[in-house]
Amino acid sequence: MSTSAGSSSPAETEFRRISEAEWTWRLQELGSQFYWGQEVDARLPDVSAPAWLARGEHWRSVKEELAGLDTAALSARARVDLAVYLTQIEALIAHVEHRVFERPMNSDTAFWTDHQGLARVSMTYEQAQAFLEQLRQLPRWFDQHIENMRTGLRRGFAPPRVAMAGREGTARSVAEATSADHVAYLRPFTDLPATVGVERRRDLISAATAVIEQTVIPAYAALLDFLLTEYLPGLPEDVSVAATPGGTDFYRAQLREYTTTDLDPQEIHRIGLAEVASIRAEMAQVAEEAGFDDAATMREFMRTDPQFYVDTPAQLLKEAAWQCKLFDAVVHQFFGLVPRGRFGIIEPPPDLAPYYTAGRGGRDRYTLNTYNLPARPLYALPALTLHEAAPGHAFQSAFAAEAEQNPDYRREVYISAYGEGWALYCERLGVEMGIYRTPFEMMGMLSYQMWRAARLVIDPGIHALGWSRERAQDFLRQNTALSEHEITTEVDRYITWPGQAASYYLGQLAILELRRHAERTLGEHFDLRHFHDVILGLGSVPLEVLRTEVERAVAARATRVHNDGAR
Repeated sequence: MSTSAGSSSPAETEFRRISEAEWTWRLQELGSQFYWGQEVDARLPDVSAPAWLARGEHWRSVKEELAGLDTAALSARARVDLAVYLTQIEALIAHVEHRVFERPMNSDTAFWTDHQGLARVSMTYEQAQAFLEQLRQLPRWFDQHIENMRTGLRRGFAPPRVAMAGREGTARSVAEATSADHVAYLRPFTDLPATVGVERRRDLISAATAVIEQTVIPAYAALLDFLLTEYLPGLPEDVSVAATPGGTDFYRAQLREYTTTDLDPQEIHRIGLAEVASIRAEMAQVAEEAGFDDAATMREFMRTDPQFYVDTPAQLLKEAAWQCKLFDAVVHQFFGLVPRGRFGIIEPPPDLAPYYTAGRGGRDRYTLNTYNLPARPLYALPALTLHEAAPGHAFQSAFAAEAEQNPDYRREVYISAYGEGWALYCERLGVEMGIYRTPFEMMGMLSYQMWRAARLVIDPGIHALGWSRERAQDFLRQNTALSEHEITTEVDRYITWPGQAASYYLGQLAILELRRHAERTLGEHFDLRHFHDVILGLGSVPLEVLRTEVERAVAARATRVHNDGAR
């Protein structure tokens, strides 16, 4: 385990003891495979209600221990670690208090799709053996989730029905498979490294085939039956989480977790309206320069002209790869340090793709959705790639993993306001990088900026201000160049995943504000590469920590500049 240097005071030693012990326990309790960069476990965690309630008690006791620390005796580095760590503990406590484990699926993902994602990870022979043990435990794990969902359904704590149509498809694809050969779970065993001997490979594939056919497929069949006959038909009608038991408090807790701020829904909504107005003005200027009467006319042209669309998934994947190389050509002009880790470009599974976002980035992959190619315009690809791949999520998450000076809970846990804020900032950074080569790509970037600003309007609009699904869709339609397919899937995502959508733009605003502060303070001595290195070097942190640490780094640099000038 990585730890920070400088543990000298008794308070700091005690903090390290508390946090390191809890992190080890957390990995054991929740399954380390669900955290980036960890090994594949040979077990699936206990997700029953008693287990979750016991975890909540443990996290509350950890918080009490932290409250007893003499924080004045902590080093500057330890105070940052504590702020990040405490944010995590408070979010975990809130999850248990609001019984989020009773709502383990939304329109975007579900507990079983997360598990299916493990099957797309390249594994060693030992990891594949551990994964096989997991598959043997799948019926118990599914049954626990199903019981939790029944409890949530009984009290009305479940995602709205209208936004969940068809979401059983990712379970159906496994439940109705006729053999293991048609199930993605077999892939880790058939794709073992060449160094694994033929006999060991054959034996493991044979064992996996039997488990998939005799255990995994029947478990999915039971899950599918529950979804079709009980869960999906019983979902609530109201699209607002405020209509669920304790929904208003739950929504505020979700906003606090995802934005790491205490902004109330009305204030977030107001910020969103102001940003939407500002981006409208930018769009109008781009449209005028491109020879269109207004932005709406230009967006309609972009939605319908065939020049902006490809005919095959391979074409879209190749275009994305080229966009990645455009960034590689300028990376050292904007970053002093770059991560060692690299990423590949993949497609989402076919059964998930109809409901999946346009793209998603992670430490070793950029997942690009090639489903419904008329909904995947080329003019959006530069911004999407900067956000999801490099220097966005794939770049930032690799950077965080390699920051060995930080404790593991800072390297492996993702904070949405920071990560999504950074990725959205990277879309804007593409202007300075020269990535956007046509007014249509500029409008595509602005449409993506508008999309995230609109989330600040729509998310609290739905969950606090009484907006309907149709009103939210109309707002996106009137202000962005998103396709109809994306408008539908995105609004359904906000409906079923309250609060998460507000993190993006608030995070970007914080980074832009800090950049302006650094530019004003340092003047001609401002170094954009150093600014970016400071942000990425922190790893995933709450926005208040980001502000404090960047301002501290800027002040230190200003002092060095002043002292050098004095000499």
